[in-house]
Amino acid sequence: MLLAQSSATAPFAKSVLAWYDQFGRKHLPWQQNKTLYGVWLSEVMLQQTQVATVIPYFERFMQRFPTIIDLADAPLDEVLHLWTGLGYYARARNLHQSAQIIRDQYQGNFPTEFEQVQALKGIGRSTAGAILSSCLNAPYPILDGNVKRVLSRYFTVEGWAGEKKVENQLWQLSTEVTPTQRVADFNQAMMDIGAMVCTRTKPKCALCPLSAKCGANLQQNWQDYPAKKPKKTLPERQSYFLIWQQQGKVALEQRENAGLWGGLYCFPQFDSKQDLLAYLARQNVDFYQEWPAFRHTFSHFHLMIHPIYVKQEYHGEDANRSDWKKVGENHGKYESSIQSAVKYWYDPQNPDQIGLAMPVKNLLLQLAKGKE
Repeated sequence: MLLAQSSATAPFAKSVLAWYDQFGRKHLPWQQNKTLYGVWLSEVMLQQTQVATVIPYFERFMQRFPTIIDLADAPLDEVLHLWTGLGYYARARNLHQSAQIIRDQYQGNFPTEFEQVQALKGIGRSTAGAILSSCLNAPYPILDGNVKRVLSRYFTVEGWAGEKKVENQLWQLSTEVTPTQRVADFNQAMMDIGAMVCTRTKPKCALCPLSAKCGANLQQNWQDYPAKKPKKTLPERQSYFLIWQQQGKVALEQRENAGLWGGLYCFPQFDSKQDLLAYLARQNVDFYQEWPAFRHTFSHFHLMIHPIYVKQEYHGEDANRSDWKKVGENHGKYESSIQSAVKYWYDPQNPDQIGLAMPVKNLLLQLAKGKE
């Protein structure tokens, strides 16, 4: 593990720190009364997500789970409910699991050794360094997406940052420019410069403290750095959601705690319209409505969702069951079978605090507003 190698008086670090003192963000919620727990939570939420989006989620989480033990003791359903809308739900499951590890192995105190932090679920090298440098001024460099962009442009690093060879080169550069003093301020400044000045498009080079010696600025080719990820056409899959309503309540199923929408509640899904209609025929349903189809995009494929609405008493073999069971994930088709699941009857007008997949939440909101 390489540690910071520079000094706060070195030209690069000095310029960055001077900019931070004047323009850096110092009033974000997780920067106030700073704790390892709060910074950890913010860093996990900020993965793949912008600051403005994260702030209200962070505040709700800290209000509901003021300590790591509160988070560890909470049911996963409640954690996922508060996470609904942030996306990348594995982050929430990892957060909850790590909180339980911290409760059981570290008496509820967030660990302070780098190896211990990095061993927690969902925490990589950069996140571990960000947490420990932010709270303890520990001399760890970081390399999130914003920092990669700043370093790639300043040093005109060729290649896509996701390639191991390029990433290793950026890590080396990060260790060389990160000072051993004021590490928290420097790392925050690098993230701020990437987010506010050295942006993906239309960077504000005239406002950048590094512009005088930035290779991309001097060559006027900032758009070439970092190199874009090789384009890959995402496949499109089809899924048919059955929205079955009876007495105002809607049938949902809970997914397994892994894979697509792990741990979240979803409508029963079918691989084809034919399969869904065959199921309805077996239930003696002769009337249904097709709602407009829409696309939901994941990182590795597009999912075309076709909602089919039924309003009728349900008379399946589990009709009188009030409990639910978890439904095994079919990784090949990203679907589950309504026949294999005990229904969970959800009331859109008086919703329980459970985690919902975002397309499901949006459809339930439509239903609550009276769409039939």
